[in-house]
Amino acid sequence: MSSRERPLSPHLQVYRWQIQMVTSILHRATGIVLSAGALVIAAGLLCLMLGPDHWACFTGVAATWYGKLFLFGWSWAFAYHLCNGIRHVVQDFGHGFSIPAFVRSSWLSVVASLAITALIWFCARNGGAA
Repeated sequence: MSSRERPLSPHLQVYRWQIQMVTSILHRATGIVLSAGALVIAAGLLCLMLGPDHWACFTGVAATWYGKLFLFGWSWAFAYHLCNGIRHVVQDFGHGFSIPAFVRSSWLSVVASLAITALIWFCARNGGAA
């Protein structure tokens, strides 16, 4: 009897991509992005402490296209990590483990994060008025 060659561990070529896989990877990735954003916030507070010239330099960089892109990405990472974290807390209480509920909550965390990010940027563009 010949044995069939199989991978020793699960591999991406073996499995079809599913929303559960994507949300798990995104949760880890957004945690890393949030850590980088925390360093940027610390740098901003340091510039604020050092005086108006340093603060003007910091806000000048934040106003560039790449500064806005970083801020947009960071705000989405925050919203996604928050929504997915709430989903995990709900699951910690023993709810939403059926496959349809798991898929639904995965999509809900993605859609809610996009809606929260859009709301944040809408309020920011309109001076805080929703």
